[in-house]
This record gives sequence, structure tokens and C-alpha cells, in this order.
Amino acid sequence: MSVYYLNINELRERIPALRAGDSVYLSGICYTARDAAHKKLFSLLDEGRELPIEIKDACIYFAGPTPAPEGLPIGSCGPTTSGRMDPYSPRLLDLGLAAMIGKGKRNKEVIDAVVRNRAVYFCAIGGAGALCARHIAEYEEIAFPELGCESIKRLVLRDFPVYVAIDCEGNSIYKD
Repeated sequence: MSVYYLNINELRERIPALRAGDSVYLSGICYTARDAAHKKLFSLLDEGRELPIEIKDACIYFAGPTPAPEGLPIGSCGPTTSGRMDPYSPRLLDLGLAAMIGKGKRNKEVIDAVVRNRAVYFCAIGGAGALCARHIAEYEEIAFPELGCESIKRLVLRDFPVYVAIDCEGNSIYKD
């Protein structure tokens, strides 16, 4: 297993080198979106309307950050269970999504879409939301404020610790 320090802007070119189990420290712009936000994104897509974020080559973190304590850009920001996004992920990957961050297994359709689109699924450590928040330098709500913690947020990550859970060849840390 290898260790990588990657900028999300360069992620698409670097994905082929990543293998399930590798440690990665991500830096750059990432967006949060959980179930409710995915449902709204799909409504926009189905209506032929523009999305509030550029999906192509983006990274989506399945998280709902808590409010920031005084002096910090964000509160606790740990991953949510990724399986709840399984109905949405293949379509977003087919639209060019490069990476997802969450926790837990993904279904066969998601794995097939990861392989088909040469993408990657990262896992962040569940139960470590305060640690994750230490690696978020900036935070801005950009869409669906009515969803509260589930609104879409733009995060700037700084050496955010993740593991490659499913690589672009379909290898998974969950297989055995």
C-alpha cells in the first residue's frame, strides 16, 4: 500500500495509480452532499436545469457538517453511510464525477460505474468528525440552504485523510 498527497484538481490524472487500501491526503475543493441534496440534484437534472456545482471531475463528500464553533471554519464533519447515495452515484459518475468520500460498502451498480468512468471511492474514518474538520480550511454553503446540515457546501480540504476503498479497476477493501 502506498501513501499519496493529492490535489483534487489533479485527481483525474492520478486515479489510475491509486489502489484499494492506499492512504491519501486530499487537498483542494470538495462538495458535501447527502441524500436530500442528491434528491434535489436529480430533480434539477430530470428537469434539464443547471446544477449548482460542476460535476465533471468533482469530488463529493457524503457529510453533513455541524455548525462551526467560534474561531473555526466548520464543526464536526465526519462521513455518512455511502450506501444511501447508491441510487444516485452511477448517474453522477456517468456525468463525470471523479471521486466520492464516505464510509461503508457500495453496491455493484456503483462499483461498475466507478470502473466504467475510471473514478475512485474514498473512505474517511467514521466517528472522527472532529479530526476530519481539522483538515477543512474553508467552508461555504452554496445550494439548498433549506436542507440545513444537508445543504451543499463547498469545502477547501488541506491534507484530508482518506483511504482508497474502491479503485478504478473495481478492487475493494470490502471484498474479504
